[in-house]
Amino acid sequence: MKEQPFGSSSPDSSLLAVDGLCYLENGPYSLTVGVRECVGLSGQSGVGKSQLLKSIVDLIAHTGEVYLDGAACSEIPAPQWRRQVGLLPADSSWWFDTVDRHFTDPRHRFLSCGWLEQLGFPADVVSWQVSRLSTGERQRLALLRALVNEPRVLLLDEPTSGLDPVYTERFEHIVFAYMQEKGAALLWVTHDAEQLMRVADRAYIVEKNGLRARSGGGRDGAVRGAGGR
Repeated sequence: MKEQPFGSSSPDSSLLAVDGLCYLENGPYSLTVGVRECVGLSGQSGVGKSQLLKSIVDLIAHTGEVYLDGAACSEIPAPQWRRQVGLLPADSSWWFDTVDRHFTDPRHRFLSCGWLEQLGFPADVVSWQVSRLSTGERQRLALLRALVNEPRVLLLDEPTSGLDPVYTERFEHIVFAYMQEKGAALLWVTHDAEQLMRVADRAYIVEKNGLRARSGGGRDGAVRGAGGR
């Protein structure tokens, strides 16, 4: 009998659809993620979870198709697609000397919404040299960098692996507050079984030849707080 993914809630509507996606020697993969839904992915190290996310965001060669609200990735210019389908990798890249140059509109979006304070930063962090940032600080700021683009879908690849429990909780709350406010969809890769239970409405195990639905207890609802479904 086919295993059922955990979680009983259904999405408002399908926003992201992955149809027969193959890359390298992996696949095919097919799944959907709905509006205000988080789908979790887990699997063995090296199985290709990060590459799956990179394929969805059109960073590595693949066959099959990905749809955003019915529009095919292959018909949308890559920069436009990546603004709408954002990827937060496990190791964020920083290519300018100062923090502010990595944000398109730093003083009108995240400085005024309280996210900086929640993630433990003073307002003048925008003037900091990137070289002074710790790994955890870079990852927390990378979340804000992803959110200021207001993606409709956010792909998260082990996003809290370098964070302590306090900032992991704050990170999760910010992500789900954004999801609720913007009607976004989340695809969240994690090795942390407890985090998977907290954040995912449904979850799958990534294998070389496809996805296997993961059974379990389901999201406990704590992360989403009063604003959750």
